[in-house]
Amino acid sequence: MLLTKVLRSGVQAGLRFQGTSAQASAKVAAATSKPSHGGFSFELTDQQKEFQELARKFAREEIVPAAPGYDKSGEYPFPLIKRAWELGLMNGHIPEDCGGMGLGIFDACLITEELAYGCTGVQTAIEANSLGQMPVIIAGNDAQKKKYLGRMTEEPLMCAYCVTEPGAGSDVAGIMTRAVRKGDDYVINGQKMWITNGGKANWYFLLARTEADPKYPASKAFTGFIVDADTPGLQPGRKEINMGQRCSDTRGITFEDVVIPKENVLIGEGAGFKIAMGAFDKTRPPVAAGATGLAQRALDEATKYALERKTFGRLIAEHQAVSFILAEMAMKVELARMAYQRSAWEVDMGQRNTYYASIAKAFAGDIANQCASDAVQVFGGNGFNSEYPVEKLMRDAKIYQIYEGTAQIQRLIISREHFAKYKQ
Repeated sequence: MLLTKVLRSGVQAGLRFQGTSAQASAKVAAATSKPSHGGFSFELTDQQKEFQELARKFAREEIVPAAPGYDKSGEYPFPLIKRAWELGLMNGHIPEDCGGMGLGIFDACLITEELAYGCTGVQTAIEANSLGQMPVIIAGNDAQKKKYLGRMTEEPLMCAYCVTEPGAGSDVAGIMTRAVRKGDDYVINGQKMWITNGGKANWYFLLARTEADPKYPASKAFTGFIVDADTPGLQPGRKEINMGQRCSDTRGITFEDVVIPKENVLIGEGAGFKIAMGAFDKTRPPVAAGATGLAQRALDEATKYALERKTFGRLIAEHQAVSFILAEMAMKVELARMAYQRSAWEVDMGQRNTYYASIAKAFAGDIANQCASDAVQVFGGNGFNSEYPVEKLMRDAKIYQIYEGTAQIQRLIISREHFAKYKQ
């Protein structure tokens, strides 16, 4: 793949500041002839600029023109996903010993923002792969990683994070899907809902209850499994028709006496909840990056329109009412970008980033909705019409306040993390 060589060289050299380990940063600092000024740096490395530009070119030249058609048809955008895979714009975080590029979260975020600019439906399908893979990356043994992550680098396959249920969304502890141990296997029965890539996945990360007592602590009541999509008894439901991101494949999944071998358990029985929640610290920054990409697109579309449309003999951009809307949008986009980059940097530096990840996800999700709504307002009546791009942006934006933890759940996490600082 074209990008693979570029990114791999960047990883091997050690990417400075963003998306790197402290050890890699030290190597680069020692190797470079430029003086170190310490503190924060907002400069991307040459490698980061290259893959950011490649993602930007792909999004604007290939995704943007195709997105309206996929939005209308609801068809899964596999040609675009395959193309992203060929360019190395998918699965970049898969470890090198599994055939991947071993990128940090920061680098993945740079790509994600650009893809989301083109279409967040396409970006969500790609990002769902990251979410599905992350439990295996952080908790899988060598055999599990090479078997399930390795195949993702050999062909453009999809996977899914299978946790949410009809009666358990934000309340993960309310999950009822049961896994019962029988000899060397587990038998799974239950129903999942709102599973992105549900009908397209080659395999799933599944969270199921292994402790029947509902009063048992959530931290020990659930187990994480890897489940092949062709396992007998596993049945995806119909594709859901959603408000926005319509080309993303979202379905319910039914498990009826699905037999899973014990070697497909991640870590061990009772470790599932910690694994499932731990994945979010690494996947919420890219979700925030996706929301930022949508907000940037809204700002760009509104600005271009304001510089073309005239009212009362003047460009509407020259009216203070409109220029202030655009200024507010610009402020929000820049701050959302800084938030996701901080949260990605924290986790790449090996630090617990729960606080920053939730701030980034909550803030960027809100900003995406505000900017999309403001863009429609700038377009006026045209913005309410599906022939113009901002109508789709407004529909697509809403899910960013819902999936991977609602805006309210993020605030709950932030408040808990905040108060914990004062109780030490």
